[in-house]
Amino acid sequence: MEKRRFGDRKGAKRCRDVNGMSQILIDLKPRRSLGELYICEKMDVTSLVEYMKDKKDEGLTYFHAFLTLFGKTMYNRPLLNRFVSNRHVYEHNDITLSFVMKVDFDDKSEEIMVLMPLEEKDNLNTISKKVRDKVSDVRNKKDSGEGANKAILILGKLPNILRVPIVSLFKLFDKWGILPSFLVKDNLYYSSMIVSNLGTFKTDGIYHNVTDFGTCSGIITIGEIKKEGSKYFCELGISMDERIADGFYFIKSIKLMQYILDNPTLLERSINEKVKEK
Repeated sequence: MEKRRFGDRKGAKRCRDVNGMSQILIDLKPRRSLGELYICEKMDVTSLVEYMKDKKDEGLTYFHAFLTLFGKTMYNRPLLNRFVSNRHVYEHNDITLSFVMKVDFDDKSEEIMVLMPLEEKDNLNTISKKVRDKVSDVRNKKDSGEGANKAILILGKLPNILRVPIVSLFKLFDKWGILPSFLVKDNLYYSSMIVSNLGTFKTDGIYHNVTDFGTCSGIITIGEIKKEGSKYFCELGISMDERIADGFYFIKSIKLMQYILDNPTLLERSINEKVKEK
């Protein structure tokens, strides 16, 4: 077990390699919402579409493929797994993707926050199984959500005079890194990246704002896969905290994602395996 150093937070280590320019940027933009960077990227997914034709019978979906893609990219580009809190930069001890799912296919159905921790040896097949098992448990009422999911149901029903000061106190605890564990568990704002699959609703990727609460620096929305001529494309709407890395780093990360999409068999390998672009 890695020894926790002074200044580290629960589940994250303090980054000591922050340069002067980055630190000043944090001082100028002390809140995550002030440092929000929007990226709209049209990805060529032609090779992925061809690859998935033989995989759908195995229960694999495009959502599973994109989760694996994002996890593999973050393992190869570790600065994407950082966050800023209380003017300090931290890096998550692990990579956890999160998303929201409905318990039932109904407008009035409750929504459950789902966190998907990714292990170093995970790949498309193991991640697909994790997602399918989790969705099955929720839909079959075997998993009604814990931690933050239950807390939200309780807090959301309190009157303003009680709820507002309680939430304000939780936000202060979050800033100091001492939020109670039951509010961190299953809390998508305490993940590495929030993912939303809008392709299910036949729409393009959109920008979704990041929040100042929690330790999540980015949100990615996946649009519908569309055919244009002989190729297939998918629009990603990416919102990131620009304070965790510079523009060059983000651009190289997107190019890496495109390289993996052009070579989808890489998704079958361990997500921590270093990708060497040709």
